[in-house]
Amino acid sequence: MASTASRQSFGEANNTKMAKKKFKEVIQKSEEAILVDFYADWCGPCQTMNPVLDEVISELDGKIKLFKLNIDKNPQAAQQFGVRSIPHYILFKRGKILWRKGGYMTKRDLLQAMKGFVG
Repeated sequence: MASTASRQSFGEANNTKMAKKKFKEVIQKSEEAILVDFYADWCGPCQTMNPVLDEVISELDGKIKLFKLNIDKNPQAAQQFGVRSIPHYILFKRGKILWRKGGYMTKRDLLQAMKGFVG
């Protein structure tokens, strides 16, 4: 199982403005690819995907970072990126969207998709 060192969560802090600002800053300034997991605590498929995401990120040896964004605590971010259903994944690099997909994915499919974006 992957360590939580490569995972960061937004919207869990008490100061949600800070979390929103930090999220925007992270996706715009990161030289590394960032996979953002748009989720909600009540979403069963989102919870099912957690171990899949951890395994994929671990197998990519830190070449892609995982950031979890709770849409209940950050509805503006979900709206800004057109997230209408969850789970939903968007891969960013330097603020640009490289890839996006909604719904449950198998580990194999997600790993194959991500490998196309790592050197």
